[in-house]
Formats: sequence, C-alpha cells, structure tokens
Amino acid sequence: MAEYIHGTHPEIVKRLKRAEGHLKSVIAMIESGRPCLDIAQQLHAVEKAIMQAKRTLIQDHLDHCLEDTVGALPRGKRRSIDEFKSITKYL
Repeated sequence: MAEYIHGTHPEIVKRLKRAEGHLKSVIAMIESGRPCLDIAQQLHAVEKAIMQAKRTLIQDHLDHCLEDTVGALPRGKRRSIDEFKSITKYL
C-alpha cells in the first residue's frame, strides 16, 4: 500500500492529540461530577477540533490526490473541479 503523507498531516496529528487530551479531561470531569455546562463546553471544543482536523484532511486530499488524478484540464472543465473543492469546505 502506498504512503499518503502530506504537509498538513503533522499539524492534523498535533490537533488530534490535543483533542485526545481534552477528551480525557472531559472524561475526568464527568467522573468527578463537574457541572454539565462545563462538560458540554469542553465536549464542544473537542468536537470542533476533530471537525477541523477532518476538514483539513479532506481539503488536503482534494488539493493533492484529486489534482494528481485529474491532471491539467482546460479552463471550462477546471471550473467544476474548483467548485467541488470549494463546496467541500462546508462539510
């Protein structure tokens, strides 16, 4: 199997490790009986970090892997690919 390592991967790993640490904190908060509002706020931060990591991974894949597969296209066809890449930012 080929390796798929891109320039953004170290940053994604760092972000996910940070989210992992926050998630462990959330578990400890629940176990220690912290207020639900505090827990919900921390869970929201974890969720946001994971979503951003996913978004970065998908965008990176589109920018590199899709470009390699599609190759050079005439401007008319290029527009569809560019629009597809842009709309995925809203996932």
